[in-house]
Amino acid sequence: MSDGAKRKTGLTANAVKHARPRDKDYKLSDRDGLYLLVKTTGIRYWRMNYRFGGQQRTLSFGRWPEILLGDAREMLLEARRQLAKGLDPLEQAKLEKIAKSIAATNTFQAVAEEWLAKIEKEGLAPITLKKARWLLAQTYPVLGRRPISEITAHELLLVLKKIEASKRYDTANRIRSTCSQVFRYAIATARAERDICSDLRGALVTPRTNHRAAITTAADAGALLRAVEDYEGNALTRIALRLLPHLFVRPGELRWAEWSEFDFDKAVWTIPDHKMKMRRPHAVPLSRQALAIIGEIEHDASYSGFLFPSLRALDRPMSDNTINAALRRLGFSKDQMTGHGFRAMAATLLNEMGIWNPDAIERQLAHADGNSIRRAYARGQYWEERVRMMQHWSDYIDQLRDGATILRPKFGHSAS
Repeated sequence: MSDGAKRKTGLTANAVKHARPRDKDYKLSDRDGLYLLVKTTGIRYWRMNYRFGGQQRTLSFGRWPEILLGDAREMLLEARRQLAKGLDPLEQAKLEKIAKSIAATNTFQAVAEEWLAKIEKEGLAPITLKKARWLLAQTYPVLGRRPISEITAHELLLVLKKIEASKRYDTANRIRSTCSQVFRYAIATARAERDICSDLRGALVTPRTNHRAAITTAADAGALLRAVEDYEGNALTRIALRLLPHLFVRPGELRWAEWSEFDFDKAVWTIPDHKMKMRRPHAVPLSRQALAIIGEIEHDASYSGFLFPSLRALDRPMSDNTINAALRRLGFSKDQMTGHGFRAMAATLLNEMGIWNPDAIERQLAHADGNSIRRAYARGQYWEERVRMMQHWSDYIDQLRDGATILRPKFGHSAS
């Protein structure tokens, strides 16, 4: 074959494969400016020489056999297209390398972990952080290494549908919501253009809301309170179970209660913002009954910082299932009463009294108020009313507990 014919047809895959090292580096020319540089070590590189801006430049496409002959020719063709557009292929290659490096640090998992670190610094409750990490971790096997800007709504939907197929409908919806927060953070930090999660609204099964079981009539409340007084389990659990109706805070807030948060001289418990669902500090007036019940606790802060420490570790609070387990032991099923149900019981009966401002009740329940000005106003205006209300409430539920005229109903037990 003539030299002209060889230049026209170029190299063959076999010729590239059998190119052997020599005493000096040498080139095997292909076509259109592509050549194989064979090093003395035997390593082979695909390269092209070209002129740009009056200067001679060399572009490397990679090493054989990672880059095969056909691949190198495709890369050469793209470089020639860039030259035709007035672009420098070498500079374009550098920019692409930088883009890939940035993309590698902007994977969905990397951005998600950065967002988690941010909300942790903002004081989000440990239990909420743990839940968010658990939800996001379920997307990592499929989406974790994907650049967040390249993830499509369909990709995320496939992940969510797989979770939904196991009938974990609420989990799938919570993951979508948490991922949405990550995407919004990515937008704010210039790592994504839009929140793809918004495209999935209505695509998932929405589970029917099951309101927490609660006893909300005066007669049934009296029976419940008498049952609580008869509790024969752990002494500290009994105190917590008796205290919760007087305070009607969320069970988790009671579990994590610390001695340092109580001002017994002023009869107030101030729960810090990082322990509250709405991320705002909350003050709970302590009635005489609540103070007396707390006074029955036989340890102080030198023993454990928590009022209700775990039986296994003094630096941890009691289990999150302790209150509900105690209610089950008393015979109340999960469909009849839960620790959270004491809030509904208080809200219902206090409103039925008709003597308390509904806003004062809502404020004592630490419910959210979307209007920040109104929220600040309510906090100041209703404090004295809340103090009176909490004492009245304790007096009232004591009367319900002791009321001889209130019959104790049977909660779901069949007649023997």
